[in-house]
Amino acid sequence: MSAPPTSRGEPIASKRQLVDWIASGEKPKAQWRIGTEHEKFLFTLADHRPLPYEGQKASVRAMIEGLVRFGWNPVEENGKPIALLKGLCSVTLEPGGQFELSGAPLDNIHQTCDETNQHLVECKTVAAELGVGMLGMGFAPEWRRDEMHWMPKGRTKIMREYMPKRGRLGLDMMVRTCTVQVNLDFASEADMVKKYRASLALQPVATAIFASSPFLEGKPSGYLSYRSQMWTDTDPDRCGLIPFVFEPGMGYERYADWLLDVPMYFLYRDGKYIDVAGRSFRKFMAGEYKDLAAAGPATTGDWADHVTTAFPEVRLKKYLEMRGADGGPWNRLCALPALFVGLLYDDAALDAASQLVKDWTIDEMQALRRDVPRLALKAPFRKGTVLDVAREMVAIARKGLAARARFNRMGDGDETHFLNPLQQIVDSGITPAERKLARFHGEWGGSVKPIYDEFAY
Repeated sequence: MSAPPTSRGEPIASKRQLVDWIASGEKPKAQWRIGTEHEKFLFTLADHRPLPYEGQKASVRAMIEGLVRFGWNPVEENGKPIALLKGLCSVTLEPGGQFELSGAPLDNIHQTCDETNQHLVECKTVAAELGVGMLGMGFAPEWRRDEMHWMPKGRTKIMREYMPKRGRLGLDMMVRTCTVQVNLDFASEADMVKKYRASLALQPVATAIFASSPFLEGKPSGYLSYRSQMWTDTDPDRCGLIPFVFEPGMGYERYADWLLDVPMYFLYRDGKYIDVAGRSFRKFMAGEYKDLAAAGPATTGDWADHVTTAFPEVRLKKYLEMRGADGGPWNRLCALPALFVGLLYDDAALDAASQLVKDWTIDEMQALRRDVPRLALKAPFRKGTVLDVAREMVAIARKGLAARARFNRMGDGDETHFLNPLQQIVDSGITPAERKLARFHGEWGGSVKPIYDEFAY
């Protein structure tokens, strides 16, 4: 989740500025980069409980302050550190204290994996001193919502109060889920649309491959990706599959029009968040809210904030964000960017991915979105299952990475090996969630407690 914004930008005089804001992300292919983000749960080693924000030893605040030694600069809100910055990277807090690394835009998967590894080394160094563990999976395995500790962030407070008005599971999404995502560039509006359509159609397939959240409060939930199920009952105004992406006329302006009618959460003025939840950005931009006159005109900074409060399965900012995967272990944190870089950054692979989904109907895609959280790779699709599509998807990505020919520092390995964890999943047809369930019903003896040892970073 974003840290407090630092610039309010310029006043908005017309919708064209909003469209141009998105379009300003266009980059020539030589400048395309990879930005990886991943979240993890923090817990006490002593009793496997979620970390509170405050506390001298095992606390979220102590983790933040402990990382400063590695060159991170703290960001405070109301005198409390709630984020860290270093160069183009940031460490931020999700509402329930989940630790998130938002990585720098990098040239290849080797670099982004090095970045991820360095971050985890730093976190483990501090965590060991504090008696803290870290867990990567899509949904908290046993903690109840009322056991979670809310972080002291103004943005979080507003969302916490508004979420229950729009769905039953929004608060659970905020405090009990973790994801890994990758942010990718586009060269033009046409390139953006082509990538958006292919990646949005395939996002449920990625969800199936990465499914790793089968438990709810210590028992099987009936879902293989309970994290993904959370999003189906969070807020219909801003979540899910957005069908207009596949309609004629899709482009920057069409997406901006949708965002203008996604209800706002907040404004940020003079270091404070102002609750405007439920109001229209379109009306705010037009000056129709007289009680907000003191906040001044809508600015491009307000727009940049507002863009972050829409949660479709693929989100458009000045780049495209792939948002469908459960969090997981270190090697799958590298595999997610490898999957979508392979699909979208090579022309032949993007053509193949587009061909794969070109005749999928909206009803079929909605059915995938509905069935995948429960069945993952076994979800039915046409004459087969999602597993059939997943195998083809990984094969296309492998060819795309091979064609990119980005080698490691030794010059003896390309990016294709980062797909190996996914290859194992699609070869076996068994998701990480199903492997956890097998152990739960087997050697774990009906308990999730071994997760904290066997699956911790």
